[in-house]
Amino acid sequence: MSRHDLTAPSGHDVPHTGRGTGRAIRFVVLLVGALGFLFPFYYMVVGSLRKVTTGDLSSAAPSGLTTGNYGAIDGALSLGRALVNSGVMTAGVLLCTLVFGVLAGYALARLQFRGRGTVFATLLLVQTIPFQLLTLPLYVLVVRDYGLGDTYLGMILPFAINSTAVFLFRQFFLQMPASLFEAARIDGASELRILWRIALPMARPALLTGTLLTFIGPWNEFLWPFLVTKNADMQPLAVSLAGFLSNLQGTVSNPTGALMAGACVLAAPAVALFLLFQRHFTHTNIDSGIKG
Repeated sequence: MSRHDLTAPSGHDVPHTGRGTGRAIRFVVLLVGALGFLFPFYYMVVGSLRKVTTGDLSSAAPSGLTTGNYGAIDGALSLGRALVNSGVMTAGVLLCTLVFGVLAGYALARLQFRGRGTVFATLLLVQTIPFQLLTLPLYVLVVRDYGLGDTYLGMILPFAINSTAVFLFRQFFLQMPASLFEAARIDGASELRILWRIALPMARPALLTGTLLTFIGPWNEFLWPFLVTKNADMQPLAVSLAGFLSNLQGTVSNPTGALMAGACVLAAPAVALFLLFQRHFTHTNIDSGIKG
């Protein structure tokens, strides 16, 4: 055995070192990204608990921590009522999205009818149209023609059918074995029974993904509820916080802290829902990416 053979490094040492360095770099990059992403939440939570002598957090030194900002924002805009309005609007949109999305997605995936390809192409085209472009005609239709201003139905109606949810359910139903549906039809089952007994139990991952994706939109929606609600008792929390920022800052001793407290309340349900179903959400996305 030569001297060169005794001193030569193993063929696996260099790649292993390279992999270790790459992992360390990825870890550092992800850590920096996570800290950058979490910093606004940290600032929001700390700001909601800071007690200052003036209303400007940036110019006054904090004199301690307090939960009084939550009581202040509740007294200024009736936090409970605003949360109920946000919850009713979000629940209505979720219900309509899931019901209509499942029915339309199943029809586009498993029913044969003339014009099915045209309907699906139109569905894809609708997704390219921004909602802001339709705001004015929708406002005239819903508020002036239907008279649904300052109502829950008026807030829910434009979001009742979600083209993205229809596309999601269509793709999921297409992945299911066609033999299941053919066997059920041979046994004499109706399409609604097939949907309820066969398709929906298998579509639970898609239902969960659709729920998570849909929840964020109506819960944080500002523009449309702001246009159709003039009565403060009907406004969801996002609109109420904007009204507080514009008109009610002088009613509390620490307006910035109160606004941060309201923002924490607004963000809490979405964060809790994501943390609760994060594993399922990630799992369903991976499955959709592989099978689609």
